[in-house]
Amino acid sequence: MPDAEADRPLLSNAALAAIFHEIGDMLEVKGELVFKTVAYHRAADAIGHYPVELSRAYEEGNPPKIAGVGQAISDKIAELARTGHLAFYDRLAAEVPAGLIGLLRVPGVGPKTVRILSESLGIADLDGLRAAAQGGRLRTVKGLSEKAEASILAGIASLDTRPDRLLMGEADEIIEGLVAELGSVPGVTRLEPAGSYRRRRETIGDLDLLAETTDAGALVERFTTLPGVERVLGAGGHKAAIVLAGGPQVDLMIMPPGEAGTYMVHFTGSTDHTIRLRAIARDRGWSLSEKGFLRIDEDGAAVSPAELRTFPTETEAYAFLDLPFIEPELREDRGEIEAALAGSLPRLVNRADLRGDLHSHSDWSDGVHSIEQMAEAARARGHAYQVLTDHTRSLAIARGLTPDRVRLQRAVVAELNARFAREEVDGTAPPATPAEGFRLLHGCELEIRSDATLDYDDELLSQYDVVVASLHVGRSQPREQLTRRVLAAIRSPHVDVIAHPAGRKVQGRDDLDLDWDLIFAEAARTGTALEMNGSDHRLDLTDQRARRAVAAGCLLSLDSDAHRIEEFRHLEWAVSQARRAWVEPAAVLNTRTRADLLGWVAAKSDRLAAHG
Repeated sequence: MPDAEADRPLLSNAALAAIFHEIGDMLEVKGELVFKTVAYHRAADAIGHYPVELSRAYEEGNPPKIAGVGQAISDKIAELARTGHLAFYDRLAAEVPAGLIGLLRVPGVGPKTVRILSESLGIADLDGLRAAAQGGRLRTVKGLSEKAEASILAGIASLDTRPDRLLMGEADEIIEGLVAELGSVPGVTRLEPAGSYRRRRETIGDLDLLAETTDAGALVERFTTLPGVERVLGAGGHKAAIVLAGGPQVDLMIMPPGEAGTYMVHFTGSTDHTIRLRAIARDRGWSLSEKGFLRIDEDGAAVSPAELRTFPTETEAYAFLDLPFIEPELREDRGEIEAALAGSLPRLVNRADLRGDLHSHSDWSDGVHSIEQMAEAARARGHAYQVLTDHTRSLAIARGLTPDRVRLQRAVVAELNARFAREEVDGTAPPATPAEGFRLLHGCELEIRSDATLDYDDELLSQYDVVVASLHVGRSQPREQLTRRVLAAIRSPHVDVIAHPAGRKVQGRDDLDLDWDLIFAEAARTGTALEMNGSDHRLDLTDQRARRAVAAGCLLSLDSDAHRIEEFRHLEWAVSQARRAWVEPAAVLNTRTRADLLGWVAAKSDRLAAHG
């Protein structure tokens, strides 16, 4: 933390964000409730991507309102921005050794493990962890096996090679901020993101932004002087590149007005996709670049006089090669060119196809907002249903519900649904409410225990509208045992969806070692849906695995796993990954009406009986 001096330099947004991220880390190590740690990390992200220098805004008496940041954290931002100090941070730093925070970077090492290692072995930093693991001391700690010790060593070794890429939500916030800031520059008529962000890759490296403008100089000047710029890599008449503080490189390309078609194709990529397009163009006597199609001779040289074809839209650019428009998410050279030539491109699922969401949480377990707040937010989005799936009793860290609390929660859901029905009759329901009305469905995220049993008995499970099951504990078990646990849930007549099946964390935790061919076969046989979880920390199933699942006859659900109102936006990430997996609406469970969904749930026992 900086010293408080009259002439102290103002803290940059990046510096403020780093401090709030560190607060979130320290709270995790102390074992604070999940929603508190998440709130600080989200505030840090918002600060880091904010388009105005916050310290200067506070100094000038114009404190901004940062979306999604509550009053308690706003007060701390104000204290830090105005004084360079934060008493709350100082108190935490005195309680949590700095080296312990660094241990959270090791894949597979969570806050609970950090506390245990600190208390049991006196480990205080990464070097201490490495020495203890190499000396075989970790396995002496209750709950840590020899296999876990080896996994931690492998995680330490991976730190130097693990890619540091943006999650989709992080990239989205940066893009939104840039577009909002640059869109007001005089002469700008269009701003479009491109690259891997537009293709919705699960992680994003550099960001690409394309612009149409009548004043390129003014746009480049504004771009290179944005508050979050750490350094300028280049600034010319047609392009510029910057590195954001604590963030990625951003490349800005200027498109001539009316010629965006080939620019969008070229800069969206992927490289393999555009190589295929260039080959098709070359076979027809044209060279394809971002600037358009240039007529070439048999040796590949431009003909004279030069003939250049440009197009205002991508659709027209593809049509020049006798191809239909190919959706950005498909442009990975995974068969989309062949499908386009054959006229067999899929009709990809869209956000508007979803009638509801099968996975969300409330403050009854590890969520932030109340049941009513979550339900009203889903209702306002035009859903016909939202499934409340708070955790079950074995997941104590997430305040899993006992059977008594389940019964109390069911009464709350019933009371809310009675009110929703009355409001639909008397005309006071939100305008977005669909014709079939909105209902909150009572469900749970059922824990699959380490011994392959389920957390609740059949009688209790039979009373739920929808049950999603997941595996959180005992992840280091052998492949056969892990697979047996997932299959036990799939074969239950009461389990409808397997949530985040691979148990992965993007850039943070490896997938469960499962027999995927067997999982897919049994899910298809029993009619159990497999989730594509939209949290950008999970994105599970992956796009390629989901494509295999659909090919095997599986049904998917696209869910938010929202723990707070803002996270309903995760549905967009679930949809984007499904589109990358070539998924059509018919393969998605929650494109069905509420009546059809509940009918499908009720018929699972019949499906099991029919298939043996």
